[in-house]
Amino acid sequence: MDPDWLVFHPNPTRPSFRLPAGSVDAHCHVFGPAAEFPFAPERKYTPCDASRHQLYALRDFLGFERNVVVQATCHGNDNRAMVDALVHSGGRARGVASVSRDVTDAELRAMHEAGVRGTRFNFVRRLVDFTPREVLADIARRIAPLGWHVVIYFEAQDLPELWDFFTSLPTVVVVDHMGRPDVSKPVDGPEFGLFLRLLAEHPNIWSKVSCPERLSKSGPPTYDDVVPFARKVVESFPDRVLWGTDWPHPNMKSHMPDDGLLVDYLPRIAVTPELQRKLLVDNPMRLYWAD
Repeated sequence: MDPDWLVFHPNPTRPSFRLPAGSVDAHCHVFGPAAEFPFAPERKYTPCDASRHQLYALRDFLGFERNVVVQATCHGNDNRAMVDALVHSGGRARGVASVSRDVTDAELRAMHEAGVRGTRFNFVRRLVDFTPREVLADIARRIAPLGWHVVIYFEAQDLPELWDFFTSLPTVVVVDHMGRPDVSKPVDGPEFGLFLRLLAEHPNIWSKVSCPERLSKSGPPTYDDVVPFARKVVESFPDRVLWGTDWPHPNMKSHMPDDGLLVDYLPRIAVTPELQRKLLVDNPMRLYWAD
């Protein structure tokens, strides 16, 4: 484990907000355990262990019914830890993989049978080395017949450069964490306006409204400065939004969030029972459990 690594909260608060029945934590991870699932040699960070057992215990404590386990960059394209979590979920988890161009069709089918429903393209330079876009386009073309989607992770300042590539993808596209907006800028300003235009003009593009702890300048426990941005997305595109805890919160440097308080943040961004059900139940079920 990196010496400055922050370990996930050992004793989260029990949420006061009661999640709708059937709620899905649509963005979380497993790390290792490294003794069983070694981290990738090319990784840019070494995390703590965070097992499927711990993830599913947190799921039950917070009141979620299901999880979407997203492949962590520390494991590279070795999806064994993520797939193991799906296989041992009793059908209550789906996954998002990371794959290279040389992945075989048989490997893709096997991951699909295990519960994988998407692949992630990461454009955050401090976390990964960029994969050439033609390679990513080829991967997107190959997963489309499986009904998989593409998850994209990028930072707001890079959207103009990436716009044409994102809008050319032949699948549903899910943006992680609202494209990481600078929440010190106006919610109705041009930078966030460009992101909203991306969603408005391309109905195949969805957004996660998760990770206020990564975006906030004001900080915990309420992350007030992120609320207007997330609420704007939820209310503008209620049928194309997702939310997840991001447990075990990789690469947090300033503080480690309390997952119970993150759940209590939800009714501030989805302010009606109808919006809460779309965000937490209907949308993730449609995207991940349609079959």
